[in-house]
Amino acid sequence: MSWFRKIVVGAATGAALLAFGLGPGFPQGGPRGTTVSAETSRQLEVLGKVLDIVRSDYVDKPDDQKLLTAAIDGIVKSLDPHSSYMDAKSYRDMQATTSGQFGGLGMQVNMEDGVLKVVSPIDDTPAARAGILAGDVINQVDGAPVKGMTLTQAVEKMRGNPGTEVRLEIIRKGKDAPLNLTLVREIIKVSAVRQQVEGNDVGYIRLTQFTGRVADDLKQAVQAIQAKIPPDQLKGYILDLRNNPGGLLDQAVRVAGAFLESGEIVSIRGRDSDHVQRFNAVPGDLVDGKPLIVLINGGSASASEIVAGALQDQKRATIVGSRTFGKASVQTIIPLGPGNGALRLTTARYYTPSGRSIQAQGIAPDIEVLQDVPKEVTDRQPQTRSEASLPGHLKAEGEEQTGSQSYVPRDEKDDKALQTALALLRGTETNPAFPPNAKQAASVH
Repeated sequence: MSWFRKIVVGAATGAALLAFGLGPGFPQGGPRGTTVSAETSRQLEVLGKVLDIVRSDYVDKPDDQKLLTAAIDGIVKSLDPHSSYMDAKSYRDMQATTSGQFGGLGMQVNMEDGVLKVVSPIDDTPAARAGILAGDVINQVDGAPVKGMTLTQAVEKMRGNPGTEVRLEIIRKGKDAPLNLTLVREIIKVSAVRQQVEGNDVGYIRLTQFTGRVADDLKQAVQAIQAKIPPDQLKGYILDLRNNPGGLLDQAVRVAGAFLESGEIVSIRGRDSDHVQRFNAVPGDLVDGKPLIVLINGGSASASEIVAGALQDQKRATIVGSRTFGKASVQTIIPLGPGNGALRLTTARYYTPSGRSIQAQGIAPDIEVLQDVPKEVTDRQPQTRSEASLPGHLKAEGEEQTGSQSYVPRDEKDDKALQTALALLRGTETNPAFPPNAKQAASVH
């Protein structure tokens, strides 16, 4: 009996093996009624042989744990860009991130063709204070080349105990030599909600991601605005979801529901098309029916698109900006037992209240406002990333759409989408899409 076969027999109750129908009680198939074909059995035998050959004949003695982790990782990565395997440490880091607090440097990063790029630094963090910019390439972390690492591995190397140092080698477009920076890790407290009053008559609320407290923080933000602006003076609200990559589904449902008195928010459909889970609003509009404009762009994804889609279909808000990213899938975190990490597995697609899937299509704004993007920004970072551009993405139910720009100027006076929203709320600019026709929401199903 091979080493691999011993592991299969000894771990036959594991979730991964149950999926192949190899667990006890499933002699003819897995828990979903799948059967193990002759071809699948042959491929499993090949996998076992490969693992045995590598263990016995590779030039250096390999680490069994790394081999198995790589095998699991390869299986899950073959599915789609959003499914992944998290070892125990990665799982803990993910939980810390969604809680809104973790030890690290304070920047959002992404892996593109094996290159680790900075999406954006977070304000008032070590990364921002060190001058790291969106579009910078992180070439080395503590002297170790990033090339060949997964995104999870690279992020793990940058996170750690507060007070410890991290050395980064940065490649920046337009610079002849790499930048060598030494940063000190801090507790990164991500404040997902920011509010301010615009001109004493408009409430502005920005959501940067959907962490575990965002719905509660949204309520506090609205209360803070209402304490500053008398009801008869308040023209309405702007909800800014630009460059918000998403987060927790339950928080997206609560945020959308905060502006609705009734109606569907989103529906979730898995492999079984007959099983549909629907989430509906409960009475209680947080802003008492005041006019609402939602800002979106190419960086608005996932949970942001759930909120924008619900408020658009229910004719509660006017959507302003550019087409969203187009991620309409739901990932479930499945723990694999103590010390074994977890799977982040795509288990369903979501649909807006009108029954449309925006997968690889995105949400088109009611009023398109394109931003002037400085040349130095276009030279430094791409402006049209989208779900449709990701290798292995779930296909659209219709024609796929390319992404849109994701640049937001720091100076409000240069922010065309924001200025359009303010003008609409104050009545200095008109558009047939504002305010939305609430009677048309009756056709939503």
